[in-house]
Amino acid sequence: QVQLVESGGGLVQPGGSLRLSCAASGSIFSINVQGWYRQTPGKAREFVASITSGGSRNYADSVKGRFTISRDNAKNTVYLQMNSLKPDDTAVYYCSASRYSVGLPDYWGQGTQVTVSS
Repeated sequence: QVQLVESGGGLVQPGGSLRLSCAASGSIFSINVQGWYRQTPGKAREFVASITSGGSRNYADSVKGRFTISRDNAKNTVYLQMNSLKPDDTAVYYCSASRYSVGLPDYWGQGTQVTVSS
């Protein structure tokens, strides 16, 4: 089993920045891909960004050039740096971890709220 704990959400004005963190524990040796998803009420959870154990990164078109995913292996932590935030970025953000490079994640964090509003 893998446990994921997110932190760093909050309220920010349009154009501002936030950094989300996701600390992993447990059987982390089994993880191949870590990432972030987000969800708003009444909508399906959507992919935001991912990073593989080899360091390859992937982003949703809606966040390319504004969000950056990174990883600190020594701390077993993945980060999502979010810049130039827009009201449409408002959502609950979920950290994820996958044993395989395809398919839905195997593990999820509890979610952290990000609100972009003036």
